[in-house]
Amino acid sequence: MNRTPEERSAALGLPELIAMGVGGMIGGGIFTLLGIAINLSGHAAPVAFALGAVIAWTAGYSYIKLALTFRVDGASFTYVEHAFPERPNLAGLVGWTVVVGYVGTLALYAFTFGAYGADLLGAPGSDLVRRFLSSGVLMFFMAVNLLGAHVSGRTEDLIVYTKIIILGLFGAIGLANADVTRLTPVFDQGVPAVFVGGAVIFVAYEGFQLITNAVTETRDPDRNIPRGIYGSIAITSAIYVIIAVVGVGTLTPDEIATAQEYALAVAAEPVLGDAGRVLIGLAALLATSSAINATEFGASRMMADMAAEEMMPRAFSFRSRTRNVPWLAVVVMTALALAFTVTNTLEAIAEFSSLTFLGVSIAVSVANLKLRERTGSRAWVVLTGILLMSATVVLLVRHLWASDARTLVSIATLYASVFAAEFLFSRRGWLRRRATPAGGRR
Repeated sequence: MNRTPEERSAALGLPELIAMGVGGMIGGGIFTLLGIAINLSGHAAPVAFALGAVIAWTAGYSYIKLALTFRVDGASFTYVEHAFPERPNLAGLVGWTVVVGYVGTLALYAFTFGAYGADLLGAPGSDLVRRFLSSGVLMFFMAVNLLGAHVSGRTEDLIVYTKIIILGLFGAIGLANADVTRLTPVFDQGVPAVFVGGAVIFVAYEGFQLITNAVTETRDPDRNIPRGIYGSIAITSAIYVIIAVVGVGTLTPDEIATAQEYALAVAAEPVLGDAGRVLIGLAALLATSSAINATEFGASRMMADMAAEEMMPRAFSFRSRTRNVPWLAVVVMTALALAFTVTNTLEAIAEFSSLTFLGVSIAVSVANLKLRERTGSRAWVVLTGILLMSATVVLLVRHLWASDARTLVSIATLYASVFAAEFLFSRRGWLRRRATPAGGRR
């Protein structure tokens, strides 16, 4: 097939796509979710991370097929819009949910930054220091985004591959020093606990979706988009599983309970000494800073695009005249993330974020199932993904109901608020018509 000069000069090849996917996934998740995964799944934490990779693979299959079929920006709501054009509310609801999900990931990254920053400052476990640092990093990158600053592609690639090298080094040395007797019995907390752990840590894999957003800027997308998504999931899951093995084989239950928020730094100490704890801490700060900046940049523009399509209040599309930045979207997203990270626990933030992106991935998979004749998808693969994701959601909800009903109620209330806000916004014209007197003029 002959390609246009623009297609031939597309900037993103396979290495850039893998860097984008791995960078989006290792944006802070493993640094804080390791302790949660071990706490929930016990010795089977590595299996939980592997399960999360399988779920991500099945979800990625639908994202790939839809991205290559429609060749748009890749936002999840556009796929649902194509699948259900007669029900615009569905697309709007998915879009609003994705935005709220990004708020949750920003809160998770900020929480991680604060927890590891407090540890580096010699105040491990200090909630006051953690909140101060979490709030500070969000405010800093709000200012960065409002000024229109951005991290160049080469710098972003350097950050990503630096994280991979640090975590790979830790994993390789840690495997040689881990106590393998701590890994048995594998299912010490039961098989369902593996699915609960896999559900909670799913947010650590959601970054692969960034690759579909770059389909129009990718060289040979039919070849590189699938390789980029599957390759980044494979690299990330290998790192996660190895680190989980090291964590289980290195940390005692008491250490996990005490340092759950910065467990990876504690696990690095017996492996690499004091320098290892500092190195992992610095890697966490680097990873979360990069992820916060990239998420604020991308999510604010998604809000602006939705506002331009009248799926959100028009004010979110307003851009500064000098820097072309959707300033209101940046400010609102930062404010919501700040409130979320200051008022919630790490586990609550992770559970909310993972539930959100699992729900969005199910919606995208359902859209792909309906459009399978156009996308060329295999129904059994899509259905397997939907069933697997649905099962993990059910088990996670059941776990929350049994162990932390208050958090479950809070999450349900937040979802209900989002749904109500989207419904009222979508019906704003109807409400205005109802408010107009009979025979009156609008």
